[in-house]
Amino acid sequence: MAKILANDGIDKAGKEILIAAGIDVDTNKIPQDQLMDALKNYDGILVRSATTVRKDLIDACPNLKLIGRAGVGMDNIDVAYARDKGLRVINTPEASSQSVAELVFAHLFNGVRYLHDANRRMPDVTTKDEFDILKKKYSSGLELKGKTLGIVGFGNIGQSVARMGLGIGMNILPFKLRAADVKIEIDFFGRMTDAKFMLTMKCVPFERLLAESDFITLHVPFPKGASPILSKREFDQMKDGVMIINTARGGAVHEGDLLTALNAGKVAYAGLDVFEGEPLIKEELRKHENISLTPHIGGSTKEGQERIGVEIATKIVDFFKG
Repeated sequence: MAKILANDGIDKAGKEILIAAGIDVDTNKIPQDQLMDALKNYDGILVRSATTVRKDLIDACPNLKLIGRAGVGMDNIDVAYARDKGLRVINTPEASSQSVAELVFAHLFNGVRYLHDANRRMPDVTTKDEFDILKKKYSSGLELKGKTLGIVGFGNIGQSVARMGLGIGMNILPFKLRAADVKIEIDFFGRMTDAKFMLTMKCVPFERLLAESDFITLHVPFPKGASPILSKREFDQMKDGVMIINTARGGAVHEGDLLTALNAGKVAYAGLDVFEGEPLIKEELRKHENISLTPHIGGSTKEGQERIGVEIATKIVDFFKG
């Protein structure tokens, strides 16, 4: 019987799939500094973002056959090294797409209607004058319809963001490193007759995305030590008043340059779910009135976690039963 350590947990639905297949699942959390010894008793390890699987851990556990990442990004795993050693490395690239895309739009709606700032200030309102001041301040919001959304990275999550943007009536500028036409399926649910159709979207050069977008959202892998995707050079090429969303990885946006751009008015607002020094967040970010913050919860919905658990469990079963 294969034995799996789900060190960062697994949804109940996924665990049930593994157990039904005769796979022993341990969900007890083992501290990182104790994994090297403990992992020798397992055939595979399942992680999220809290646990890292580096070369030293892989070398110390020759019994390992599989490493699973319950999520999209695998920057906490030395993937190439593990595969060179003959290990199977799997992740769940599709399961969290809807959840992340909805958080992107939560941040977008926050920004264009000042909800993040209103939520901070409204609890202190005690007089009509104070109410009227805030009403006037927040009465110049924007609609997303007709605006241009630049999507940096056009995989599963980027395409989910595009579908939502198209549904609202936004113009979409997708960018991917290997520029190509991308076909995405558009669903229209809740109508008298459900309908689907395929839409071919043409990816654009990065420079065009920077110059023409009203909003820019990032959905790309970001290896440790890589140069930021958005820093001063890129901010200088953007429209004045652009809004930035980062639900990808901390460091993909240079936080110092972002703060400078915010303070200068080049960037009007930023919605951040990930951070350079996560879990620590710079004080300037925490207190800035034009930033909305969430604690790395992009894929963390009940539905998303269940889909992740089912997808990763199915792949584990296929591997050990194949």
